Amino acid sequence: MLRIDRDRTGDVRVTFVLRPNEPRGRVSVVGDFNGWRPGAHELRPRSNGLRSVAVTVPDGTPVRFRYLGENGHWCNETDHPEIQQVGRDSVIVASRPARKSR
Repeated sequence: MLRIDRDRTGDVRVTFVLRPNEPRGRVSVVGDFNGWRPGAHELRPRSNGLRSVAVTVPDGTPVRFRYLGENGHWCNETDHPEIQQVGRDSVIVASRPARKSR
């Protein structure tokens, strides 16, 4: 699952979230934002039992990525409704959510 939030600087924070054991072991998100380097953005356990890591990108940036688990296990994002599958990769355009009116 993904969360997309506003950043104080005007950029967009994309938070990548996975359940505790899907896939098992250490997992990192690799993509065009980190040169597809395994381990650069490893998901860490959170107090709610999920694992997550966040990256910040400019507003409107297409983010192409995949999850890489132990033993070369690749998987894609499937839960977010705006995700597109392009070849083997998951892609989303990181846009700031509209402000909620009061």
